[in-house]
Formats: sequence, C-alpha cells, structure tokens
Amino acid sequence: MSWLGIAPFKKFPAPFRASIPACLRWQPRLTQITVKPMWPFFAAGLIIAYGANSAQNAMMASDEWKNDPRNPNAKSGGH
Repeated sequence: MSWLGIAPFKKFPAPFRASIPACLRWQPRLTQITVKPMWPFFAAGLIIAYGANSAQNAMMASDEWKNDPRNPNAKSGGH
C-alpha cells in the first residue's frame, strides 16, 4: 500500500512465518488483552456499587422515607 506514491517503511517483522497456517498462529485471549490490566477498575466498580447500594438502602429505611408511598419497602396501609 502506498500513500501519494511513497511506500511506508516496514518497522517490525511479522511475529509468525508465512508458512504457518492462520488457524495455528498464536492469538491472544480476551483475558490477556483486557481483563488482566483492568482488574483494579473492576474491583473499584464493585466497591462503588456496593457502597451506593448500602447508601440507598439506608436512605430508604430512614424516618423521612420509610412511610413514603414511592418506597418499595413501605408498609401499605389499606391493602
């Protein structure tokens, strides 16, 4: 491929030989590419989700909102 008639330099050799079929070439797994370097972010997301859930449950159980009809845990009076 050329751009304006100039062929780009080949910087790095291919990590495989041309004689090896495509099905036998080494393919990195999804966990090696994305999950391993992202584990701190996944852990932080779980911690934040747990904290937000605890805060919401505490707010629903407060005196101000425990009898509100929008609260799913509210005691229904007439039913």
